[in-house]
Amino acid sequence: MKARDRLRIAVQKSGRLSDPAFDLLERCGLSFERGSDRLFCFSESEPVDLLLVRDDDIPALLAQGACDLGIVGRNKLNEFSSGMIEPPRELRALGFGACRLAIAVPRELDCDDVQALQDLRIATSHPKLLARWLEEREVSATVVTLSGSVEIAPRLGTADAVCDLVQSGATLAANRLREVETVLQSTAVLAAPAIVPEGARGELLALLLARLDSATHPRAARLLMLRSARDCLNSILRLLPPASRTSVLDVVGQPGQVMLQAWCAGDLGWRKLEEIKRAGARELFVLPVEKALA
Repeated sequence: MKARDRLRIAVQKSGRLSDPAFDLLERCGLSFERGSDRLFCFSESEPVDLLLVRDDDIPALLAQGACDLGIVGRNKLNEFSSGMIEPPRELRALGFGACRLAIAVPRELDCDDVQALQDLRIATSHPKLLARWLEEREVSATVVTLSGSVEIAPRLGTADAVCDLVQSGATLAANRLREVETVLQSTAVLAAPAIVPEGARGELLALLLARLDSATHPRAARLLMLRSARDCLNSILRLLPPASRTSVLDVVGQPGQVMLQAWCAGDLGWRKLEEIKRAGARELFVLPVEKALA
């Protein structure tokens, strides 16, 4: 098999998205050997290669077509893509790495809304996102670009405020800063080049996306199985969570009896099960969904 027939995925070599990304890929049936000095990994289970890089580099690798998929923060993807004609595409939010790009000011500064940012100097490592956000709100502020240690800029006198990634807010508090506005809600996303690959790589990409959907969504889903009289079926169906997908089968040798299978989003608590039982259900089973293909 030629090297470029293999799908190539870029992930963060180290950092807060690295371990969750490897865990997700493993749940998709991909296994890789990791090493501290390894930048390129081969999967033996599928024709997929893994490129371990800095998160800042992943959007560019996607834009160049050097990788077919990348797991990266939405903030990094949007910062790189701002103003591009054919930027990399966000395919899926992955449910980990949640944070927000927020504007914060020193506690003593009288600033409580977006208009109070007028004429301030704001330090950030996301200058394109911040500049666009300010322009949309017609706020004239100076964007000061820093690559790191953004939160100490007001203390150093190089900026009046900061625009930085926030998770718990502990770093802001430690630097006597308080949030005033949110620029972007970010999370880890699966991204891809603007052009979809064809041939073997395209087929493998579609297969991997189906596996990924199975690995991420069913964790919050349950499979409900029960028996009931057919006369009770409508009452039971009305009690199921919205958007549940159901199948009904006749029970062989027991006229008027049916088996119901229902794919339910979210958990099914005891009270809900007791309601369903009072409506006529028997032999109720709730099973977790580990894997699923539509």
